[in-house]
Amino acid sequence: MSEPLVSDAVALAREAATGGAHRAVLGLTGAPGAGKSTLARHLVAGVERELGPGAAGYLPMDGFHLSNAQLDRLGRRDRKGAPDTFDAHGYVALVRRLLDETDHPVYVPDYDRRLHEPVAARHVVAPHTRLVVTEGNYLAGDEEPWVRLRGLFAQLWYVEADDELRERRLYQRQVSGGSTDEAARRWVELSDRPNGELVKRFRDACTRVVRPGSLTEG
Repeated sequence: MSEPLVSDAVALAREAATGGAHRAVLGLTGAPGAGKSTLARHLVAGVERELGPGAAGYLPMDGFHLSNAQLDRLGRRDRKGAPDTFDAHGYVALVRRLLDETDHPVYVPDYDRRLHEPVAARHVVAPHTRLVVTEGNYLAGDEEPWVRLRGLFAQLWYVEADDELRERRLYQRQVSGGSTDEAARRWVELSDRPNGELVKRFRDACTRVVRPGSLTEG
C-alpha cells in the first residue's frame, strides 16, 4: 500500500519545484505507535530515489521533546509525550524556517531512544530540498501553538493503525529502551494510551487517512 503514498509525496515535491513555493512540507500525524516515523523515512527515501539525493528531508517532532531536566523541573517526567512536554513553539518556528529559508542548510533535531533525550542537528535539510516530511502526535491539534501548523502544511495525513497493534509496538519500544515488563506496561497504560486518545480527536482535521500496511514499526 505504501507505493501510491510515495507517488503522492513525489507529486508534492514536483509541484513545489515547479511552482513558486520552492518547498513544501507534508505532515504525518496519528496516535503513538501508528507508524508515523517509519512511513516518514519511507517517503523520504522514495522521493530521493525518484528525484535524487536531498530532494526530500525529514523533520521529527520528537526532536522537540523537552529534556529530562526540564521535565523534572516542571514535574512532568511521568507524562513525557503529552502536548505540554514539547517545545511546541520551537517546532512551529522551525517548520516556518524550512518554508522561508531555502538558501542555506537548516539543521533539524531528533530524539534518541537510547539516551531518552532530544539531540540537536541530527538531520539537515539542504537548500535544494523540495519536500520536507514531518511527523508527530499533535500536528493536527486545535490549541495554540499547534493550530498554527495547519496553514503551513501542503497536506496533513493521519496515519492509522489498530490499537492492539499500536500498543504492542509501544510496549516493545519501552522494553527495548531498558524498561522492565511491568514498567513498560504501566507506561503504555498511563502515558501512551491517553496521549493516543487525545490524538484521535483530530483525525477528521487531516487531509486524508492512510494505513501503511506492511510498514510495521512505530
